[in-house]
Amino acid sequence: MFGNSTEIAGLAPDLLVHQEAGWFRATELGNQKLDLLLENAGRRWNAQPHAAAALAWKAYTYWAALPAVLGYASARRVPLLSSENVLVNFNDPRPLLTLGLRADIPVAVLPNDPLALTGHPRIRVVPDEEALLAELRRTLLDSHLTPLLNAIHDRVRLGKRTLLGSLASGVAYGVLRSADAIPGSSAETVTTLHRALGVEDLIELVPDQFGQLDVQRKTCCLAFTLPKPKVCKGCCIK
Repeated sequence: MFGNSTEIAGLAPDLLVHQEAGWFRATELGNQKLDLLLENAGRRWNAQPHAAAALAWKAYTYWAALPAVLGYASARRVPLLSSENVLVNFNDPRPLLTLGLRADIPVAVLPNDPLALTGHPRIRVVPDEEALLAELRRTLLDSHLTPLLNAIHDRVRLGKRTLLGSLASGVAYGVLRSADAIPGSSAETVTTLHRALGVEDLIELVPDQFGQLDVQRKTCCLAFTLPKPKVCKGCCIK
């Protein structure tokens, strides 16, 4: 999904970053790099501070969660996306920012995974799927996104429910857009991930005009407040 043959604006070309020059750890986004993130978002969308913060969070959480979301959904392999293991840069003007993973990032797997037998120091074997999902939540949400959410909330007083709605939406879109590469039910996968992250009440999966699953949000990313208002497809204000 993340090989060299497919470049995805927003992610490092092969997902892993082997040369960290020009990158910084995601831990810095919650403190010294937060102003830069919000200023870049404000310029990009010509947005007021609260809208710039909401849209920056929406973009960041989509890309930050995607490797764990798709790793779990496709192979029950979860890269441990704590903020120390995620790298960020602002070098590519196409996306708001680009994310990559440290080359030595640990990956959590189940006991029946072939990687569990390798004894590789990067492989963390957990006993069952409940524990795997707990590791996903602990590293992605508790030790990575929640500190950033709190920093943004303190800076612009955006509601935490509003922000978590974008996380819920991003997780759902990540699964639905990759449905062809994911075994089993997309709806069940989204529900499982949402419950693990505690965001299960913030979106609904609804059929679109072609009968395919789509996302209906219960909170708003504030794109409608832009000088050229944008109402997202699944926006709750329509």
